[in-house]
Amino acid sequence: MREFQGRVIAAGTVKAEAVVSHEGLNTLASFQKALQFGDKTATCGDQNNPDLYGKQMAGKALCLPQTIGSTTGGLVLYCACSMNRQPACMLFSKPIDSLAAAGAILADVWLDNVTMPVIDCLGEEFLAYVKDGMTVTVGENGLVTVE
Repeated sequence: MREFQGRVIAAGTVKAEAVVSHEGLNTLASFQKALQFGDKTATCGDQNNPDLYGKQMAGKALCLPQTIGSTTGGLVLYCACSMNRQPACMLFSKPIDSLAAAGAILADVWLDNVTMPVIDCLGEEFLAYVKDGMTVTVGENGLVTVE
């Protein structure tokens, strides 16, 4: 078990199974099936991300370095939350980009009964340590425990 301290972008507590990407997450390509075609498990549709392609993201602790791609990234995250197809949490090893932060913060502020804690700046050691299937616990103060 290891603990990592990050910066809180969207507060909340959660315990979930990890899915890990060592590459940037293309938000639009990854969530397209969930938003357009009714995939309630939010199966990752980004063929360019071998770590996540074909894996369920909804309800999982999505561990990643950063998001990449389209300027629609924030809107995609907000829409995934509004459709209840969001990850249980998003955990960034690097500082979050402004688009992903906007989507997470707007979902946190505008949507009732939707939680998706978002923590960034967890460090490269976090991403090197966490593996698919591990249990991740997020605390209110940005403390992330991986076991």
